[in-house]
Amino acid sequence: MASADLREELNCSICLSLYTEPVSLRCGHYFCRGCLVTVLDTQEETGVYACPKCRAVYPERPLLKDDKNLHSTAKSTHSTQLEQEKPEVLLPPCVDHLASAARTCVQCETSTCDQHLTAPKSGDQASAEPTTPATERKCPVHNEILKYYCTKDGTCICSACLEDGDHKGHQAEPLNKASEKKKKKVNNAKRKVSSKRHGIEKRIQDLNNQRTQEKEKADSMTGRITKLFRDIRKEVDDLEKKVLDNISRQEKQVSQSLSNLIQQLEKQKEELSRKIAQMENVCEIKDPAHILMEELSYDDKSPKSDDNLGEAGDVLHVDEVMISLMLQTGFHQFIDNLNKPKDGIAISGTKKSDISLDIKTANNYIYISQDLKSAVYSEKPKPRAEGPLRFKSKQVLSTQSFSSGKHYWEVDVSGAEKWLIGVANHSIERKIDGNESFIGYNGKSWGLTQRVSLQAGHKNILKKIDSKSALKVVGIYLDYEAGRLSFYKMCDPMGHLHTFTATFKEPLHAAFFLFKDSTIKIIQ
Repeated sequence: MASADLREELNCSICLSLYTEPVSLRCGHYFCRGCLVTVLDTQEETGVYACPKCRAVYPERPLLKDDKNLHSTAKSTHSTQLEQEKPEVLLPPCVDHLASAARTCVQCETSTCDQHLTAPKSGDQASAEPTTPATERKCPVHNEILKYYCTKDGTCICSACLEDGDHKGHQAEPLNKASEKKKKKVNNAKRKVSSKRHGIEKRIQDLNNQRTQEKEKADSMTGRITKLFRDIRKEVDDLEKKVLDNISRQEKQVSQSLSNLIQQLEKQKEELSRKIAQMENVCEIKDPAHILMEELSYDDKSPKSDDNLGEAGDVLHVDEVMISLMLQTGFHQFIDNLNKPKDGIAISGTKKSDISLDIKTANNYIYISQDLKSAVYSEKPKPRAEGPLRFKSKQVLSTQSFSSGKHYWEVDVSGAEKWLIGVANHSIERKIDGNESFIGYNGKSWGLTQRVSLQAGHKNILKKIDSKSALKVVGIYLDYEAGRLSFYKMCDPMGHLHTFTATFKEPLHAAFFLFKDSTIKIIQ
């Protein structure tokens, strides 16, 4: 009995079921969140909000307060009910056998078994799943069947409620008509939610496809880069082998020439030694007549060693000049081959563009170096003639403009604590010192700036970029036809900072803003 009373206390007075996400109003009455939201949505049309139970009126849509303890208790009770076996509804009319109900009429509460199941007598009647005694379908005040739905209060009521009860004079509809309206509203909401879900599903599918494509692209590029470096190593190894073989061949030739020369000199040495011995023997003879009768050759007619050296001079040394020429020729050929695209990898594709600063656009506080590659903020203005191209803001553009193709340049920003660089249309505002002319603060320029933090900007919309290391050199890559402008950090390790995508319609210039005490430089 106590359990039944507890379940009764945990029932929502709108749906007559256990609370689902119970919430309360300031008057202290609890309802399911979904039930109360539906009631409040209905009341929103009248502009008057009231508690479905005590009729307390709220001038504005009341806030709903969650009750976690009640939610936990209701959930626990609901779980306990689910674990219990569903009770059968026995049918007293089935006198010939004890049977379980198959359907229950929602109007007259008559339950019928499979053998006695017939169509309802009234066309307005409908059957439902078999229920226990219809306490959930009766008015808790008048104990009558709930037949109407009060549109003002958003709750199910009986005839007595409508005639003499709290809902007297309120607009009401039969339950089936009200339920059809709610179904229609739910179906409309369902279509909207389904459409949104379909959009999300399509977006997820697109992202999955993109992920697959990017993986395939990365795998393909990995394979091509691996092959490229394998080919490079092979070319370097071939050149190394060619040069080392030449050195080895020269060494063998020199060694053989020197060995032959040594052998010849050894023979000359032996002949000279024999003559020296003969002369020594003559000097030891005592008899003068005998000495005079000895025939001796006093002339040294053997080849001189210097003559032999001269004859073999071309092969007595390893030719370093020839080795140097081989290396030079090999490396030139290697570089030429390296600059040729291989398997879709163009190593020379990011060759630096020739960028020069245009003095005619430079603000008078910006000093331009003689080589037109550096810009320095000056405390004193330069006496330059005014012109239609000169900026009133502290900016300068490049002389070159880009209206097609791919271009790349690098900017040294290590001499500036704060900096702002990017690209700008030729038609960017030049005679206003404000956002209309600043790089990245209008629709005619795109910029990367380092001030309080690193940010990318366009149309005065700034996006913060995370960069753990201080930037000293920034690489800028422009693909005009593809509508891509990318910024890269050129320190070790290199990394991508930000990419703008746009449809470029005008020629673009490299653009630079100079803060006080700052210097920027275009790297050749």
